[in-house]
This record gives sequence, structure tokens and C-alpha cells, in this order.
Amino acid sequence: MATQVINHLSTLWYTRCPVPTGLGIAIQKGWLKDRFSKQNIEIKSIRESHSKDIRNSHFNHSLENSVRHGGSIPAIWAYASGQKTKVIGLSWADEIQLLLTRYDTGIKTVNDLKGKRFGIPHHQDVIIDFSRAQAIRGLENALKTVDLEVSDLVLVDTLRTDILAAQTQQQLPVQNDASFYGERNPLNASAEIVALLKGEVDAIFLKGAHAAQIAQDFALHTIIDIGSHPDPILRSNNGTPRTLTVDESLLTQYPEQTQTILEAVLEAEQWAHLHASDTQRYLAKECNSIEQWVNIAYGENAHLKLNTNFDEVSIRALQDLSDFLYRWKFIPQRIDVNQWLAAELYQNIIR
Repeated sequence: MATQVINHLSTLWYTRCPVPTGLGIAIQKGWLKDRFSKQNIEIKSIRESHSKDIRNSHFNHSLENSVRHGGSIPAIWAYASGQKTKVIGLSWADEIQLLLTRYDTGIKTVNDLKGKRFGIPHHQDVIIDFSRAQAIRGLENALKTVDLEVSDLVLVDTLRTDILAAQTQQQLPVQNDASFYGERNPLNASAEIVALLKGEVDAIFLKGAHAAQIAQDFALHTIIDIGSHPDPILRSNNGTPRTLTVDESLLTQYPEQTQTILEAVLEAEQWAHLHASDTQRYLAKECNSIEQWVNIAYGENAHLKLNTNFDEVSIRALQDLSDFLYRWKFIPQRIDVNQWLAAELYQNIIR
């Protein structure tokens, strides 16, 4: 029988979202590069590539020999669309998930949202409109706390016309919510924020450090922070949990190198647990923000929230999120997340 010859892995591609992840810290500290340089393997950033096809892999995970740690919605979409990937870890760092309104709307509670206009992003030029999906998810979860449904509100698509026009007039580079992080919209505003301030909608959803800053900068009223709800399923969204994924061929052909990735992530998280102030600075850089907003968004104990594992709550929440995406037609088919998970490497490391 012929023996399959596997070529040496020459390049590993990586990407992560602008959120707290162990992979982000491992990259910032140079640990991922150090581990692979000893194996004569070059690591390259997907989002810093000059190739659009390569950059798109942040969302569709189409690039072989790549690892991604970040929001689960694009990862679920890619897998449900037929991309062969595997989850080698799940991390859960609770963050603020705010339903916001202006103080002059009279909306104080979730019950007050009935019949009101809720602004949601609408990006027709992106691979997967995860901003739209996470906004509807946050709204739906919040409404469950008072037995309301999304159909009890009026959903209003918010377009980027105003922002694009302003960028053109100021000769600023055009960005969108799905552009690559580190290239944040120069106007620091999304279409739903503009719509809320102009009175075109009554409430919107924002999460993370960006939400904390916007809420204070524009003196917005927080209707609810669903990110602090005691039920983890109601807290589950794009960032809860976050998926650490690799393409299946990387896992099957280069299991030792895939384990090296996971080891670097776990090492970075353990380091974070012991270095609170340093971690806050790293996370602020990851989030394209400052420590003040990171502390508000993720808590002063954010360094302790970096834990990649296969916790049962995370698995259950990931399934619930994927079912939501199928129900709202963001993904083409329902998935069984248990078939997506590859826990063997993690089990080998923690034994």
C-alpha cells in the first residue's frame, strides 16, 4: 500500500477578532511566532494580507493551514456553508450587550419597546452580515425576559448612506463593520448609531468596548444589558462563546502543529490570569480601544475570563446560537455542533 507523503508545513495563517482571545495575546507576545520558527514555519496574518481572497478567509475560513479565534457567527456560517473546519476550543468572556436608546424617547424598560422602531445593520456587500445577526440575537434574547417577540417591534434596516457620503466628502477610506480590525471607521459611527441620533429609530443594539464608549459619548440610556443576565443562553451571541477553529486539513495533516497552536493559546491565557494590569493593556490594543472602555465592557477581572476549553455550557450555547442563525436564515442549513467539535487535542494537553 502506498504511503501518503505529507509535505512540510511552510506557512501558518492566523486571524482573530478585536476582542479578548488567548490567540491575540499569544500573537502580541510573540509566542506563536517563536513556537513555529523553531519548526521553520512562517506565520502570517490573514487580515494584513494584500490579497482580498486571503483577507476574506477571516469570515469564510477558505484558506488552508489557517487558524481563527473570534466571533462565532462567521465561523458557524462558514461551516454551515460547507467549509471543512473544526473547533479545537471554545472561549467565553462575558461582555456588555446593550440595548440603547436616547433619553428623550421615553423608553426605560424592555417592555417599553413594544411597537417601537429597532434599528439593525444592513450590509449587502459583506460575506456574512454578522453585525445584523448579533443585533437581532441580542434583541430577541432581551425580549425573552419580558415574554415579547421580535415581531412585537418594527425592525428598521439602517444603511450606510450617510457614512459613505461623509467619508467621500472628507476623502476618508471607506470602511464597513466587516472590514479588518485596526482599520476602524474613521468617523467611529455605524449606521444604526446615526439613525438613533437622528431619531429615525428608537433603539439599537451594541456590544463590547465600542458600546461602552458610544453609550457614554452620546449620553444614551441603557434599556438592558443582556450580557449580564444570569442565564448563559440569553447571554450567548457572537462573542459568547468564541470559536477557535482550524481548517480540517490542518488538523488531519499536521496534528502536532495544530496542538502547538492550542498550547500557545492556553499558555497565553494562563499568563493572563497572573498578570492583570498587563493583560488589560493587551486587551485594549486587541479591542482597538483604551483600558477604560475595556474595563467597563469586560470587567476588571477580564484577565480571568480568558479560558479556552470545551465547557458544556459553551457547547449548548453554541448550538442555540446556530439554531437561531438557521431560524433567521443567516445560514443555509442547521448544524449539529457536536459533529463540528474536535476536543482530542485539548484532552491530550490537559491530561
